[in-house]
Amino acid sequence: MSSSAARPRIGFGLIGPRRDRHTLSLDQLEPLALPVGDDGVIIGVDAEGRPSVLGVNRPTAYDVTLIGGLWTAQVLALRAAATGARVTVETGRAPAWTALAQAAGGGQQCISLHDVGRVPPQGASAGSPVVVIRDCGMRPPRGRVVSAPWQSVVTLLPYLSPVAPRLMEKSGLVGVQRVAPDEAARVGELMHLPRTEVEALSTLADGVTLWCTARDRQFVMTQATDAETGLLGGARRMD
Repeated sequence: MSSSAARPRIGFGLIGPRRDRHTLSLDQLEPLALPVGDDGVIIGVDAEGRPSVLGVNRPTAYDVTLIGGLWTAQVLALRAAATGARVTVETGRAPAWTALAQAAGGGQQCISLHDVGRVPPQGASAGSPVVVIRDCGMRPPRGRVVSAPWQSVVTLLPYLSPVAPRLMEKSGLVGVQRVAPDEAARVGELMHLPRTEVEALSTLADGVTLWCTARDRQFVMTQATDAETGLLGGARRMD
């Protein structure tokens, strides 16, 4: 054997043992297809039953506005924590979050609660991403901790409040659950929605959210696991 044959290939390591190749036809591959989207939190399924993923752990600043219920925000918090993110909740109703924070992480504090305006710097990094959930009522004050690389901020609004247009405009993702018809019309104007989707917004079932980006829109049904149902109860729009 020559000396060059024994050297490792740069970037690929040593040559391993030779094995017969395993090949499959396209027909054989089709049953193995998996519905995989972007990395992130599986927030539910679309109309065809395919998983819908929110990519909240990003190397760039990312803002999300959710006009909806506490239940959906709490499911998002649990699932973000399950991906390894640290979840920081800024809230004026800590009792509504206490059981969730205590139950998450199997004894590790992966969900922390802070009073409104009292969130300390989080030190987010690629190895320790952070999701800040702001549950601060109809008129949340400007946050001390803002979105940054590896630190997403999700602002929960129970209804289309006067600050909603500003928040929606700066958000990379907007979620809208069931709202009154007049609110639906205003959301349609702000998000440039077609009439059929505007009309649907006032009739959405509990747990259904219309998620919108600048280019895409998708209705998503969030289905709780047994553990989530035991902790949070069934899906609900009102709290």
